[in-house]
Amino acid sequence: MRYEHVRQRPSSWSRAKERASRGEPWFGCLVMLIGTAGIAGFALLGMTWGHVLWGRVAPAVPGGGYGFAALVGALAPIGCAVVAMTLSRMKWRTSALRSLGWAVASLPGVAGCLLWASVVFASFRPKHRSDWRGACHSRGEACWVHVEYPWVWAVGLLSTVLVSAALIAAAGKVMHLRERNRPAS
Repeated sequence: MRYEHVRQRPSSWSRAKERASRGEPWFGCLVMLIGTAGIAGFALLGMTWGHVLWGRVAPAVPGGGYGFAALVGALAPIGCAVVAMTLSRMKWRTSALRSLGWAVASLPGVAGCLLWASVVFASFRPKHRSDWRGACHSRGEACWVHVEYPWVWAVGLLSTVLVSAALIAAAGKVMHLRERNRPAS
């Protein structure tokens, strides 16, 4: 018994050539370029704003540096949740304009995550102790943060874990209510 080969869909090679002709590889390069710029932005943001945030803003927040660490620790999961909620609603094939709107709506969450990263990276001490010169102990610099607030990492981590757990519990509750209220089909 012999079967005839039926071509109902194009081969993967012809699909790849079609994508290349539409310019999709350029989109991948653009995403990679934006990602590289984001990583460089993290480094520059930590170096330029870190000492200002820890030296001026943190002492002014209620609770001082520990209150600031709790606020920053809560910002990470909230920012990630905003990004995940908005980007999960995107459907490029059905509505490109609406998807673009959801992508723009995710930008506050991205900004929150960038702020979180700059504050956290600014509080890292230099790797080698020989790099702990006078500048490291200046007001707002990394060594000063750890001298003034020795448990800042624990407060930030605890805040991140507690807010993450609260967001997960809230999402579970919302999903449970949706399932319960869904009409039977």
